[in-house]
Amino acid sequence: MDKREVDVAIIGAGTAGMVAYSRVRKVTDKVALIEGDQYGTTCARVGCMPSKLLIAAADSAYQMAQADLFGVSAGNIKVDGKRIMERVRSERDRFVGSVLGSVEKFPEEHKIKGHARFAGPNRLIINNETEIHAQRIIIATGSRPNIPGFLKEAKDRLVVNDDIFEWQDLPESVVVFGPGVIGLELGQALSRLGVRVRMFGVGGAVGPIQDDNIREYALKRFNEEFPLDPDSDVKRVERVDGGVAVTFTDGSAGEKTETFEYLLAATGRRPNVDGLDIQNADIELDEQGLPVFDSYTLRCAQSHIFIAGDANNDLPLLHEAADEGYIAGNNAASYPEVRAGKRSTPLAVVFTDPQIATVGMTIDEVDKRCGGCFAVGEVSFENQGRSRVIGKNSGLLRVYGEHGSGLFMGAEMFGPAAEHIAHLLAWSAQRRLTVSEMLDMPFYHPVIEEGVRTALRDLNRNLSIGPAPEGDCTDCGPGV
Repeated sequence: MDKREVDVAIIGAGTAGMVAYSRVRKVTDKVALIEGDQYGTTCARVGCMPSKLLIAAADSAYQMAQADLFGVSAGNIKVDGKRIMERVRSERDRFVGSVLGSVEKFPEEHKIKGHARFAGPNRLIINNETEIHAQRIIIATGSRPNIPGFLKEAKDRLVVNDDIFEWQDLPESVVVFGPGVIGLELGQALSRLGVRVRMFGVGGAVGPIQDDNIREYALKRFNEEFPLDPDSDVKRVERVDGGVAVTFTDGSAGEKTETFEYLLAATGRRPNVDGLDIQNADIELDEQGLPVFDSYTLRCAQSHIFIAGDANNDLPLLHEAADEGYIAGNNAASYPEVRAGKRSTPLAVVFTDPQIATVGMTIDEVDKRCGGCFAVGEVSFENQGRSRVIGKNSGLLRVYGEHGSGLFMGAEMFGPAAEHIAHLLAWSAQRRLTVSEMLDMPFYHPVIEEGVRTALRDLNRNLSIGPAPEGDCTDCGPGV
């Protein structure tokens, strides 16, 4: 067996792994970057980018179908599934190629292909061929789709998002399990491209939405396009001659069976740590067998091992993976000196239409921190000027602020241009602006952002600014 000594070994060459590698390289050349699968990030290959390509095609078809609203006749709209999927794959390959180009520039002696497993706290075995002794180790192995057992009854008609982007044509019908980010984005896109879609969930969740008012609004809006039951009662899934038969309870109609060409399992993802023999790393594991770590240093307890990106199952977003790779890389490079890294204000966007965005604290987190001493402002986009002009007048924004300090704490939105509005709100939260300071900012007319001002004005009216009377809001915390 080939044996190597390195200062830092990085398991996984995705977003977090590559960023960590770039940081480690600044202080040592004794580094190993280990990849057990294909090079190329989840985002570029099967995640963010190919899904947005499919969504772009769906948005185009939908806008053409809405042209009559403006007195424009779009004629007969033809959806060419083969051409759509051809563009998805072609552009996807360009994005992957860009990542591969970066990997190719890494020195060959640093790259190791193969599956790594722990043989001890400092020892890694790669494909039973190479043994690496590393002073520090970064786990950046990413994640994979998680499929509940009963969905596997769909057999060869069971697909995950990875599979969709290899389709040569669009199917006639798809049943989607899981109204999370992936399920909502792909389900709505397929529906708008003429695919018959039905979506099932468990527990009532709709994407990442925590605010009940927005969840109810979004659920009603999605059901205008395709059936979505977020708390379904599915009796069974069967592979039949026509595809996949799903039997479920359909409200007052009772038990019903529908057959679909494919079943898309969008039921979440699981970290790729179960194949690492992590029990040999001599670090604390939680009840799910995942390493216990500090989210600011990415260090596993007091060890020399760090974990970053989707592998730690904390914030599975590309920009968070990049930030975590930076922090883990810096700390592995400077070990035993370990410092807390700067974490950005939470920001997440779902590219449905209307879009979903969450910024800063959720309403439950605000309530927990303030002990009920907070206010809410909101705006509906149904009568918002610019939104009506462009025919995008559907949605709701709710913003949260702290009594006493007037501090802006977070927001949730289901509405037009949420991807852009979310950034303005995230920047405000990170700068710790008060609601009054945000209202002092310029707002142009007529733009969708005027809706943000309306929501902030509503919040400002509902806030009690200044010190709380003695005996009030005793659990609100500092600044109240």
